[in-house]
Amino acid sequence: MRHNRLNRRRFVAGAASLAGLGLAGCTTTQVQPLPASPKTAPVRPSPAVLAAYGPRPQERFPLPAVPIEKVPERFWRQQVAYSTPERPGTIIVDTRAFYLYLVQENGMAMRYGVGLGRAGFEWSGRGTVAYKRKWPKWTPPDEMIAREPELEKWSVRNGGMPPGLDNPLGARALYIFQDGVDTLYRVHGSPEYWSIGKAVSSGCVRLIQQDVIDLYDRVPTPAPIVVL
Repeated sequence: MRHNRLNRRRFVAGAASLAGLGLAGCTTTQVQPLPASPKTAPVRPSPAVLAAYGPRPQERFPLPAVPIEKVPERFWRQQVAYSTPERPGTIIVDTRAFYLYLVQENGMAMRYGVGLGRAGFEWSGRGTVAYKRKWPKWTPPDEMIAREPELEKWSVRNGGMPPGLDNPLGARALYIFQDGVDTLYRVHGSPEYWSIGKAVSSGCVRLIQQDVIDLYDRVPTPAPIVVL
């Protein structure tokens, strides 16, 4: 697998387009489903899977269980064989398959299902997870506020939206930079489990809350990220 390094101009231009679509906002207004696949008998989640997506009462804002049987099995968190020249600790986002891989030792990776905003399909390249936050604030960009003036109360001038269950960035967020510049691209949690494996209207890479917590705990900073 070969990953071409994105030049700075293209990456920053892509980031600007993401901002225009309200990437920092990371909201969902509509979902575009993938093409229908042949129907198969539903898979009954194992006790281990149910535990992985069970409630998290110990969180700052307690999380409910995810009805994981409503999410296609291929998007459940799992360790898989994955051949790549990237070193362990690298995050790889496969936008065509709606997967995020965390590269591990010995040809393995932890794979998570993701939902992607349309802006996520407009660029590819390399960046760095410069830092990460538990229960982050959300600050909509000025472009979004111009379209939705009611969001002014959450602007950077007003300190942003406090963390919580209704915060669009969810329980965890990873902040992506390139050459020291914030791309406005985020990997973050979302309570909207039904959007996993789908194209959503705005721009971030979103994971089920329980998955982003698992990813957060595994990823050191800084960490490389590759978007295919």
